[in-house]
Amino acid sequence: DAWCEDPADRRYNRPFRRRCGEAGDRLWRDDRLYDLIIELDHNTRPRVAGRGSAVFVHLARETFGPTAGCVGFDPAALRRLVALIGPDTRIVIGR
Repeated sequence: DAWCEDPADRRYNRPFRRRCGEAGDRLWRDDRLYDLIIELDHNTRPRVAGRGSAVFVHLARETFGPTAGCVGFDPAALRRLVALIGPDTRIVIGR
């Protein structure tokens, strides 16, 4: 599984089934950061090429190092968040 980050692709900013060697942000990672993700609905209605894709809340690195535009959470905190959210939950990321 992957997330399309190519603005020229019709699947831009959407999940898709990635073939071997095909481009895309892999959702299966050896570092396990994507074992639990929440897609933040960034640039989806409407999708505008080049305005950003694959913006998630996901597990943080042990050092809480930077992400590529996502928000990293401690595993226990992310599990608590997932338990609290529902279909009408709105997550707002402040500056």
